[in-house]
Amino acid sequence: MVFVPSLINPPQVLDLSENRSMLRHMAAAGHDAYLVDWGAPAADDQGLDLERHVTERLLPMLAALPQPPILVGYCLGGSLVIGAAASHPARAVAVIAAPWNFDGFPPADRELIEGLWHGSKPVCERLGYVPMEVLQSGFWAMDPTRTIRKYAAFADVTPGSSGEHAFLSVEDWANGGPPLTYAAGRDLFERFYAANASGLGKWKIAGKVVDPAALHCATFSISSATDRIVPASAAPVMAKVETLKLGHVGMIVGSQARQLLWEPLSGWLSSHGG
Repeated sequence: MVFVPSLINPPQVLDLSENRSMLRHMAAAGHDAYLVDWGAPAADDQGLDLERHVTERLLPMLAALPQPPILVGYCLGGSLVIGAAASHPARAVAVIAAPWNFDGFPPADRELIEGLWHGSKPVCERLGYVPMEVLQSGFWAMDPTRTIRKYAAFADVTPGSSGEHAFLSVEDWANGGPPLTYAAGRDLFERFYAANASGLGKWKIAGKVVDPAALHCATFSISSATDRIVPASAAPVMAKVETLKLGHVGMIVGSQARQLLWEPLSGWLSSHGG
């Protein structure tokens, strides 16, 4: 099976450490698991939009596999997995915290993101990419109180403890991502957040509309009722739907992730030949 992380952060969140690794858990459970690393965009990649990330990056890799894969996508990687599965045979598709119906985001959050992009777009266009700082400032602004509480709580963590190591590992991951190509950022902000192209059935891969409900394989959408980055109301509707009560990152690496997400997902993957 192929695990596809978001374009927005490094893939290491799915393999954060020896004890906080969904990928290692899947391998230990007997799954043949591979993790996609999108890498960093090159200087001439500024025109690489979200569709081309699928057609020029993801699909050639899947075509090289000996059999149709099971695809598992996290965050924006889940959206791209749906696009890939619409154009390439897959045995099953599971997505975690995948943004799809952007009308499901709170209007205030979409307005905030629209304002952020309006202010950042000219600089990003000149640079040819969207720096991680632009994306992170939007995530922080969605819930500044939670961000403050997070860092305030860290002041009480014992130096050198496993808690300190876990906190720093997550923060290093969250703040250390490569930039998005300019075209992918423009798609994300203008076609997805503003126009809801995916949710309204207007996003196409190779000329074909991408519809999660039309995929010819087993599908599973996992979201969280307490996720502020991708609310459950924005998740794609699939054959199997599960709503947790974990944060956007906590559902992958938190203390309850193994029990509430890794193990149930592993069981579902096994039932579909994974």
